[in-house]
Amino acid sequence: MATLNPNLKDFWIDDSGKLIQARNRVLHGGRASSKSWEFAGRISQIAQEYKTRVLCVRRFQNKIKESVYTLIKDQIDNFEFGGYKKLATTIEHENGSEFVFYGIERNIDEIKSFEGADVLWVEEAHNLTREQWEILEPTIRKQGSEIWLSFNPRLVTDFIWQNFIVNTPSNTVVKQINYTDNPFLSDTLKEKIEELKVKDIERYNHIYLGAPLSDDDAVIIKRSWVEAAIDFHLNYDGNMQGAKVVGYDVADSGEDKNAVAICDGTIITGCYEWQGGENELKKSADRVRIEAIKRNANVIYDSIGVGAHTGSTLQASGFNNFAGFNAGGKVMKPTYKYNGVKQREYFSNIKAQAWWLVADRLRNTYDYLHNGNKNYSSDELISISSKIDNIESLIAELTTPRRDFDKAGRVKVESKDDLKKRDVKSPNKADAFIMALSVSLTNSNRVSDLNFTGF
Repeated sequence: MATLNPNLKDFWIDDSGKLIQARNRVLHGGRASSKSWEFAGRISQIAQEYKTRVLCVRRFQNKIKESVYTLIKDQIDNFEFGGYKKLATTIEHENGSEFVFYGIERNIDEIKSFEGADVLWVEEAHNLTREQWEILEPTIRKQGSEIWLSFNPRLVTDFIWQNFIVNTPSNTVVKQINYTDNPFLSDTLKEKIEELKVKDIERYNHIYLGAPLSDDDAVIIKRSWVEAAIDFHLNYDGNMQGAKVVGYDVADSGEDKNAVAICDGTIITGCYEWQGGENELKKSADRVRIEAIKRNANVIYDSIGVGAHTGSTLQASGFNNFAGFNAGGKVMKPTYKYNGVKQREYFSNIKAQAWWLVADRLRNTYDYLHNGNKNYSSDELISISSKIDNIESLIAELTTPRRDFDKAGRVKVESKDDLKKRDVKSPNKADAFIMALSVSLTNSNRVSDLNFTGF
């Protein structure tokens, strides 16, 4: 295969030198990273060597010049691939290979009737809606066919981000690549990028590091705050380790999942989820109990709904270091003031209180790291280990819920039902994360002092 960006070798080839088989190949990241050039060069070579039918689409395309036609043509010329004929709206090869270019919005019927595609390449895939994907995906049904997605992330709630990065399907190869991985970048562009990095770190992270934006300014936790917390403890002068807590979000039903977050002082060292229905509540509780015993940790669990009996299940097994977290319960320290207002008048419930106080600590962490404000103690900061599997999923869940208000004008967290209306799944890992850090609602590191449910 042609040598394009050497930093993408493991996207195509495994350690034994064989082509990685996949249904979906996803390249995402910031500008100037060579994503589209990589796909254009790779598919040009494949189509030269084997008869290949390639369907190239993007959501918005009124003219051929708005497609990847020019990219493919230029890569054919760059690598001096022979046998190609570049027609007005298609590209063909003498071996029967064919490239066809469509805009989804204007050509949906033609796409639905397209037969025999070996590769579907969706450029600017962040624009795709769920409805469009459900039309595109079954169209590519030939044995061994592949779907290639390339995009610069836009919003953390976009369908493609949620369903390919946050919740990666099986038989999918995903690779993030940024300008820092592009060996062909000019010095001029590097200087321009560095200028933006100094002037506006958030825009730099979004445009050139491919960090998706939160949906709007109504989110409780900003992405930049969470990113500042990644491995923050490695840059902090003091000790952030301390009491160990396991936050446990209990699966409601159906497709919902259980999740735990593991906290060592103010460092989140682990976070993961697993499938387990109502008929497996004891099994899931035992799993959490074993996790806590292994780490000499306390447990804080979601005590409403199906999780109501978790405490008695743990207690029956001889484990007593736990407290229930009733998300709709009354706030802790109700007469203490927050932003000049009594907490019982500011927060709708304890869930809102916990989310806001965690948000404050993440903002403090950003302030410490980027603004040099070191007037924070370790319990006012948060660090998140980069070793957490699929950490992007956790980041997305933390930075998606919006602030809402109850009838009394008190702040609350966007409900799961409202998230579902936005096509966003339940933030199980984020809820576990918040619970693991909810000891901050007291002046103590002891879970028993929380006493949310009286166990």
